[in-house]
Amino acid sequence: MFRGERLVLRGVSLSVAAGGALVLRGDNGTGKSTLLRTLAGLAPLAGGQIFWNGVPAMADFPSHAARIAWLGHLDAVKPALSVAEHVTDQTALTDMGLERFAALPARFLSAGQKRRLALARVAASLRPLWLLDEPTTGLDATSIGRFTALCARHRAAGGMIITSTHVALELPGAEVLAL
Repeated sequence: MFRGERLVLRGVSLSVAAGGALVLRGDNGTGKSTLLRTLAGLAPLAGGQIFWNGVPAMADFPSHAARIAWLGHLDAVKPALSVAEHVTDQTALTDMGLERFAALPARFLSAGQKRRLALARVAASLRPLWLLDEPTTGLDATSIGRFTALCARHRAAGGMIITSTHVALELPGAEVLAL
């Protein structure tokens, strides 16, 4: 996989089963975000293929995209919309401790609250595969606990998670891929 003209990943092979999680670890610039973007279909493969249940995923990109909930570095929060307009699922808002802010325009949220809102949107998507790039950025310890509980529930329901991180992230039973 390339970022610009530079080859950042070669010979990467991974598999995540239903209920599984994979944590990508590595220094800045090692290709964690590039790998996640490639898995999401947001960056081209330089070689190889991505499969979903043994079928090439990119052969039917709309179906592949419908399986994925993506969270990149940006929270994609629209300042004028309320918290509830971003996420209509009350359970997801409660899971991330945002229920009391439902009527509040997102422009009044702190950085950590915006990140929690983005995570609630991922949970509300009901997509089986979560691709999360540094999901705990800006979160306090309580919010990280809420996030890991959210991940546990998603996995218990057969969901899958691939996430990158620079910090310790407790996802019990997760595989780790060091890049």
